[in-house]
Amino acid sequence: MEEAYRRELEINEEKLRQGLRKGKRVRDSRAEQVHLIMKQHINASGRLFGGILMQWIDEVASVVAMRHAGTKQITTVCVDQLLFKKPTFEGDLLVSIGYVTYVGKTSMEVEVDTYVEGNDGMRRAVNRAFLVMVALDDKDKPCEIPLLILDAEEERGRHEAAWQRYRLRKQRSRQGI
Repeated sequence: MEEAYRRELEINEEKLRQGLRKGKRVRDSRAEQVHLIMKQHINASGRLFGGILMQWIDEVASVVAMRHAGTKQITTVCVDQLLFKKPTFEGDLLVSIGYVTYVGKTSMEVEVDTYVEGNDGMRRAVNRAFLVMVALDDKDKPCEIPLLILDAEEERGRHEAAWQRYRLRKQRSRQGI
């Protein structure tokens, strides 16, 4: 664990302890959406149209962000990664699960994992996306959001990986990318 990351965790824990900022648990904002893939969702090659999946991913991320921030005023700032792993076909059940992985002052990273669920209940991964969402006040200005309370080791691992992505996004932004 990098020293800068460890220091950020300590600062955030102290803010929570002192009541300087509120916090929410990952599970408090988790969202799941299920779609039955039908003919109108299919592209010319017989697979789920990528743009439709992108819309559904953005919807899930928005619900997660709204729950975490406690406001309906949310905007998508960045789709950091959208990785199509396997195709999805007509008749498939598509399940998208989203959760907050990292929180700044006004923005948060939301991970959305998408699966096809088989008749046996088993899920196979078809997509993973990372989106940056920002909470807005009634004047459309970014507003402070709750810190993220990490309960499980899996959440801590995702949080540390998200912190690394956050740093890369900041670096790319400074470079004008």
